[in-house]
This record gives sequence, C-alpha cells and structure tokens, in this order.
Amino acid sequence: MASTPPARNAKQTTTADHSIGMRIAELRIAKGISQAALGQAIGVSFQQVQKYERGLNRVGAARLQSIAGLLNVPVSTFLPDQAGAVRAEDTSLSLLRAPEALELVQAFSSITDAQIRRDVLSIVKSAARLHAPDCDVS
Repeated sequence: MASTPPARNAKQTTTADHSIGMRIAELRIAKGISQAALGQAIGVSFQQVQKYERGLNRVGAARLQSIAGLLNVPVSTFLPDQAGAVRAEDTSLSLLRAPEALELVQAFSSITDAQIRRDVLSIVKSAARLHAPDCDVS
C-alpha cells in the first residue's frame, strides 16, 4: 500500500515567499525606508511588513505591485529567477546582505559634500586593498 505525501496547506509559505520577502527587505533598507513607513504607504502595520520580509506571510499581487511602485522597481524584481537565469540586480543586492554593508551605504548616502564622499570612498578602497591585495577594487 503506497503512502501519499501529506497535502501542503494552500496558505503555507514557500521558498518563493521567503525570497520575495528578502528582496523587499533589501530594497527597502537600500532606499532608507523604515518598515513603519513602508507599512503606512501600503496600508498595513509594520508588523505585517516584518512578516512579509521574513516570508511568514505571503504578499498578494496587488500589494506587491504597490511595494514595487513605492520602491521604484518593476514587480519582476521580487519574483524568483527562472532556472539558470541570473539577474544583474541580484549580484548588486547580494552585496547588501551584510548588515555592515547596509549601514555603510546609508551613512555614505547621507554625506552631501562631494569631496568628502570621494575621500571616504578612497579610504574604503584602500582598506579593501590592504585586506585583500589580490582583490580588484577599482
């Protein structure tokens, strides 16, 4: 007698939901938007935004479209990749997964003086070369 696998709950989240939530969080943080501000803009609580970002709750199509509009990206940015396809934005977003990288980008973005920005960039590039001399930091 063959056993059948247990049926998956239709409302149960999937790896795609987790991926979508992670992309929402990455883009929200990169744009300097708080969970509360995003929630208010799309009509949900910041707790609901947390649930979306953690992949605990699914994001409906209309809500995902609202989020994409607010973050100024196409909806396809959040969708899982096709088999073998690599998106250009995924490679740059993956750099922001480290909390320190996000803090660095946010702090750097707050510097208004162009010369100071160039100086800070030069310092960071020098530090990167010292740590990994064979690393190509242009």
